[in-house]
Amino acid sequence: MVPALALEQKVADAFAMTELLEEDPDDEMARELEREAAAIEVDVAQLELQSLLSGPDDSRDAILTVHPGAGGTESQDWAEMLTRMYVRWAERKGYGVTVLDMVPGEEAGIKSSSLEIKGEHAYGFLKAEGGVHRLVRISPFDAQSRRHTSFASVFVSPSVDDTIEIDLRDEDIRMDVYRASGAGGQHVNKTSSAVRLTHEPTGIVVACQQQRSQFKNREVAMKMLRAALYQRKLEEQDAARAVLEATKTDNSWGNQIRSYVFQPYTMVNDHRTETKVGDVQRVMDGGLDEFIEAYLKSQGAKA
Repeated sequence: MVPALALEQKVADAFAMTELLEEDPDDEMARELEREAAAIEVDVAQLELQSLLSGPDDSRDAILTVHPGAGGTESQDWAEMLTRMYVRWAERKGYGVTVLDMVPGEEAGIKSSSLEIKGEHAYGFLKAEGGVHRLVRISPFDAQSRRHTSFASVFVSPSVDDTIEIDLRDEDIRMDVYRASGAGGQHVNKTSSAVRLTHEPTGIVVACQQQRSQFKNREVAMKMLRAALYQRKLEEQDAARAVLEATKTDNSWGNQIRSYVFQPYTMVNDHRTETKVGDVQRVMDGGLDEFIEAYLKSQGAKA
């Protein structure tokens, strides 16, 4: 992010250069001033974005979960595509990504995925992605090559630590263990190391199979559960103030935030800001900043 004082100094230097040019015109200095003006314009845009990431949790890491909607293999494939998109976005930002849980589908795609994304303002940016994402394409799983519409939901919460108080009692948590799925060799096939936690008062379910030991998977799952409960608490506070949006509930399925059209034309359209990008492949390769920044600016305008 751009320090405000550094930007202020850049502007002062540019004004001084302008005064010098008025007294003694110089082509080389004029070109340098043009370059400096362009750089200041970029810095101003970054400073504006920085001002929109001032929420109490915006600086935190993020836990992002993807679930397919109804539709079997088609929706499960879409959920996997979205997961890959967020991994690539994080890599572009230089963020660290840890796969906390990944449940493969029977034929293709995934039944769910959970990622921890670590980096400066990871949650501040990714909170723009929570909601339902809609895909329109000619299905590779349809022998008649018909066009299909699929849905997947994305849930984002700030990664919380012990400094935030969450009412989490052992008697409210049910733990199930099972064998990890996917790659992993003999350990995966023989050891029930994967952990699923259910918070019975709220019905929130989290799972982790990333670590080799059941103890470590439970530790990570507890962190995921704390994050989910914290996010739920924030959303309940918002609802009390009539700000809208609850958590990952069924009614959110009617509230798609973005459509990704692959055929008969290519277009990604964010329905909240009407931001449109024609290069769908660039978006799927992690090019999400345009949508995220437009959303943050729209929320800043409402504040």
